[in-house]
Amino acid sequence: MKEFATYPLRLPNSLKQAVKETAEEDGGSMNQFIIMAVAEKLSAMKTAGFFDKARKEADFATFWQVLNRQGGEPPREGDEW
Repeated sequence: MKEFATYPLRLPNSLKQAVKETAEEDGGSMNQFIIMAVAEKLSAMKTAGFFDKARKEADFATFWQVLNRQGGEPPREGDEW
């Protein structure tokens, strides 16, 4: 069984109304809508952090060396520079 925490959320009336209308149009509840919105935001932030870390750790000298190496097949149509 999943555990849930209760969190009293204060929303401006206009935002609450927009969430309510959108959730109803989507066939769900406000609670479901807010849970999904929070999950999507967390996912986006974690993804951005992952790529930022990977960029900082990247070895660009090796990247360009591999990218510019000779041999292999020519680029396929649409993959040219």
